Amino acid sequence: MIDLRSDTATRPSREMRQFMADAEVGDEQIREDPTVNLLQDMVAELTGKEAALFLPSGTMCNAIGIKIHTRPGDKIILERDAHPFTSESGGPAVMSGVMTTLVDGDRGVFTGEHIRSLVPPVTFHSAPTTLVLFENTHNKGGGHVWPLETLNEAADVAHELGLITHMDGARLLNAVVASDTPAHVWSEKMDTVWIDLSKGLGAPVGGVLAGTRDQMEDARRYKHMFGGAMRQAGIVAAAGVYALRHNVDRMAEDHANARRLAEGLAAINGIELVYDTTDTNLVFFDVSGTGKSAPDIAAALKESGVLMGPQGATRFRAVTHIDVSAEDIETALTTMNKVVAA
Repeated sequence: MIDLRSDTATRPSREMRQFMADAEVGDEQIREDPTVNLLQDMVAELTGKEAALFLPSGTMCNAIGIKIHTRPGDKIILERDAHPFTSESGGPAVMSGVMTTLVDGDRGVFTGEHIRSLVPPVTFHSAPTTLVLFENTHNKGGGHVWPLETLNEAADVAHELGLITHMDGARLLNAVVASDTPAHVWSEKMDTVWIDLSKGLGAPVGGVLAGTRDQMEDARRYKHMFGGAMRQAGIVAAAGVYALRHNVDRMAEDHANARRLAEGLAAINGIELVYDTTDTNLVFFDVSGTGKSAPDIAAALKESGVLMGPQGATRFRAVTHIDVSAEDIETALTTMNKVVAA
């Protein structure tokens, strides 16, 4: 089965599984798991931050990132299609008690002027805005990579206004590879940032949040409170260590496969790409011109061994990753041609 539904479909390789099996472990709750400590040190160095904290999921990275920077009743600014707003089950409201101010961005990207226009003068009648969230790459923007200059300008305005910056870097290393810009450069003006291990990196679970030592001490408390503390977690942290050593540069293959997929889909009668560029490993396309619905096409593709995820009645998202080869892309395109023509 060729699974293009998400880069979370990756499975640990035989080499990664062996590395996990051999991992040295301890009690991570009391900071005695050497493999967890190694992973945290690696991500802190990668992002240019003082410290980092291994967490069970990227959603928890966002939840804790918001929690340590806000108080109940605060407002946070984020793009309308950002993951904490669309895909985290109302977590910011429930777990941090914050209100959201939404930006209408361009493929997830917004500017300092957007931020400035959304921060009213502080009075006792208004909730204070305290945090700005950035998502890079932006999932629902088609895996779009922020222009670095735009990101830094927006962060500068946020800091000028006394706001804190947090980056959802679930696919930050895709941005790193696509732009040939190191993670610490992307993270320089972010107060906190995190990376996901279970997407393009090919690990089975986890994310790592990074920031100052004091921030990570605060974050550790909420890790316990939110149920994210573990024991001999080095077994799963080892997958992240292995991935950072072996699976970053190869993301360029995923990006090339995504560009080929987009090119092939655009050549099929009735299919239209949603975005005019494919920056990284996500391809969004619309099938309304085929006269068929996305769920019907997805069902027919599945019967022929190809999995793609409908995003509504006529739209799809297809995601390339470590378990999808160039040959798989050609097979998927051949299959899509047959399904659409049937």
